Amino acid sequence: MDSRQRPLGIFDSGIGGLTVLKEIMEVLPDEDTVYLGDTARVPYGTKSGPAVRRYAVENAGFLLKHGIKLLIVACNTASAYALDELKESLDIPVIGVILPGARMAAAVSRNKRVGVIGTEGTIKSGAYFDAIKSIDPEVTVFSKACPLFVPLAEEGWTEGEVARLVAEEYLKEIKGEGVDVVLLGCTHYPILKKVIAGVMGKGVKLIDSAYATAIEVKNLLSQKGLLREKGEAGRKPLRKFFVTDSPERFLKVGKRFLSDSLKEAELIKAGS
Repeated sequence: MDSRQRPLGIFDSGIGGLTVLKEIMEVLPDEDTVYLGDTARVPYGTKSGPAVRRYAVENAGFLLKHGIKLLIVACNTASAYALDELKESLDIPVIGVILPGARMAAAVSRNKRVGVIGTEGTIKSGAYFDAIKSIDPEVTVFSKACPLFVPLAEEGWTEGEVARLVAEEYLKEIKGEGVDVVLLGCTHYPILKKVIAGVMGKGVKLIDSAYATAIEVKNLLSQKGLLREKGEAGRKPLRKFFVTDSPERFLKVGKRFLSDSLKEAELIKAGS
């Protein structure tokens, strides 16, 4: 098969990576995709670095069996702990979600004061802090873990008083620091973009690492000569979904992220 016709592979610890897939579908509508949600071992944010690296290698191995031409690590925690190992061990390009988001945040900040919000594991890893500092050492980074944002997104509580009160409590510190950019360092957080923006105010720009990643995927495919050529008129791109546990819940919650594009998910054994 022509390498350009092969699918993109995406994995996440669960459902949040669907926000990355959604942006890829918008930016690269002709590309086929294979998505793996490791729902049996979610969340990765509470696991050790060695465990996350092992999960990431196993997930990549599964996707490679589907002949992917590029791997997207849609999980922030896996990007923090396993990206380098995957890049060294795989023969295909690998992109995580941290560096693209960090690059965009550093580029658009006017006052060089950037807030980063994410899960406890991602914030503890310091990956976004290090990435932004490597891009522009003059940027001051303020980080905040917002663990309740994930269940709020999955339960569909993305607006209303509960979401607003939680957001106000989490964001008051970085808001007080005068940041002009907030980087959404978790793939669930774009679902809460409206309430986060409301709390932070009009003068603060939100950077969606999912969108930034999709742009970098397109650029990399173009550089490598791997962009899929437009096929026959009316061709629908292939969308495959696999999970390691609870496909019913994945479909139910995932529809909040992808709506009609998510119709079925196949159950596989974790680590297979």
